Amino acid sequence: MKKKSSIIKLSIIGVITIIGLIMSFCTFHFGLTTFKSFGSAIKLGLDLKGGVYAVYEMDSSENTSNLSSRMAGTRTRLENLLTSKGYTEATVVREGSTRLRVEVPDVDDPGNIFDIIGKPAQLKFVLDSTGETILTGQNVRKAEAYYDSNEGGYVVALELDNAGAAAFGEATSNNINQTMSIITTVDGEDTTISSPKIQAAITNGRAIINGMESQAAAQNLADQITSGQFEVKLSLLESSTVSPTLGEKALAYGIIAGAIGLLLVMAFLIWRYRLLGVVASMALLLYVPIMLWFLANLPWVQLTLPGIAGVILSLGMAVDANVIIYERIKDEFRAGKSMLASSHAGFKKATKAIIDSNVTTLIAAVVLLIFGTGSIQGFALTLLIGILLSLFTAMLVTRKLVKYFLAIVPDKPGWFGLKRGREFENLQATESAVPEEDEKPKRAKKSKRKGEVANETL
Repeated sequence: MKKKSSIIKLSIIGVITIIGLIMSFCTFHFGLTTFKSFGSAIKLGLDLKGGVYAVYEMDSSENTSNLSSRMAGTRTRLENLLTSKGYTEATVVREGSTRLRVEVPDVDDPGNIFDIIGKPAQLKFVLDSTGETILTGQNVRKAEAYYDSNEGGYVVALELDNAGAAAFGEATSNNINQTMSIITTVDGEDTTISSPKIQAAITNGRAIINGMESQAAAQNLADQITSGQFEVKLSLLESSTVSPTLGEKALAYGIIAGAIGLLLVMAFLIWRYRLLGVVASMALLLYVPIMLWFLANLPWVQLTLPGIAGVILSLGMAVDANVIIYERIKDEFRAGKSMLASSHAGFKKATKAIIDSNVTTLIAAVVLLIFGTGSIQGFALTLLIGILLSLFTAMLVTRKLVKYFLAIVPDKPGWFGLKRGREFENLQATESAVPEEDEKPKRAKKSKRKGEVANETL
């Protein structure tokens, strides 16, 4: 029954793996709907697919006092805006002292990018009763739209800096039931985008604008507030599309190279570890569709050449984990344990080494993700995802597969590339030979003793 159950479970895992691989690389059409493969759904970076670029220039009416730090602040805010919209590989760099160049990869609708960025504007919060400006866009750290169950609708949440929180707290305390308009200034023209009523004193630097008609309205207001945070007034100088910087065939060649490398690794594992190598190959084949699914569905992933390097590195970590486990199993079997006991002991003893090596890499990936920008963050993110998945496949999937194969062929150590050590074989031979030599003297001695007793009795 155990053997039959293991065969069924292995068959199910094999079918799931095949379906996963088909869904990873094949696109299907079902009537009017189309299923995109995991691979084709992954957002690609500027170096692999191209995108759009735009150059913004500081308005001539702006004063030049403290210009360098103000341009640096505007660059950071613009980059954060694009990142928050899912364009994690977008880059914003300075050109000269008064220009910013924005490059956004893998964009189907270039006009959408400029709608997200908006025409750079100045933002201010003004008390309607006095006309006094309480805040500017520089005081707003974050603006987010979401559904608030307490408010019973969509809201826009604002987070202010320390100076803005103090000014806002004083203004709201003294003007309850008054309106405060949020005004953007574009090309010298003021536009009121919202006029919320002050319902209570807000002294903690966190305000909520309620009464939004829909999610789209809330998101639009949040985007307008965010795009008005720039510290200098900018105007669009030029924009255009760009082709892949590595060439159109770079991605295809990368996929072919990765597939060849994976097949060579699988062939080596099977040659070196026999059925254990087959187990490792099955785990790697299951790892591929899971990894592609995460890359296709996580909103922060935009794959570039450094990102592909992160995927391949994490794949190597998965292979390394299997090698550590198998060598431990072989050591335990050489020492004289059974195949099943060797498997349990091998996984147990390899776990600590695998976790230690992966945790150090995870720490490095997290540091790069926090402090890096652009392609560095893309590399760190794919590496982080890949390591977590490789731990899952190596420690859980591989363990189960080994267990099922051992249930099918429990007395075939050669099939798993397992051999007894010479020390164990010599010890076993010695133990089997010694009893045969000692048995005869004991019987003779016993017979002699009986004879002596018999003589004494007579």
